[in-house]
Amino acid sequence: EVQLVESGGGLVQAGGSLRLSCAASGFTFDDYAIGWFRQAPGKEREGVSCISNSDGNTYCAESVKGRFSISSDNAKNTVYLQMNSLKPEDTAVYYCAATPFGVRGSSWSRPVSYYYWGQGTQVTVSS
Repeated sequence: EVQLVESGGGLVQAGGSLRLSCAASGFTFDDYAIGWFRQAPGKEREGVSCISNSDGNTYCAESVKGRFSISSDNAKNTVYLQMNSLKPEDTAVYYCAATPFGVRGSSWSRPVSYYYWGQGTQVTVSS
């Protein structure tokens, strides 16, 4: 059974940092691309970042470039999203997602590109 479990969310003041984790099981981790998405109330789900475990390529939304970084520990089947200089507009539920089909160009940021999803973890940034 495929499982993606997010952790690390919480309440933080603006300017602070959080590290989210996405622990994966039930599939060959090295073959998948893992993405991070977020969804704020009343807004569409948006792609934040992605890492392709097969070739190491990473992708990042313009809104978080320079503040967020993605990494993967293949030995632990875990992908991390390091979030620094957090802003109130980063407040959302953060989800990780996985696809075995790879990502190209802007496909990494589209939710329909992903097969499996976690339950999400809440990130709240206070001003």
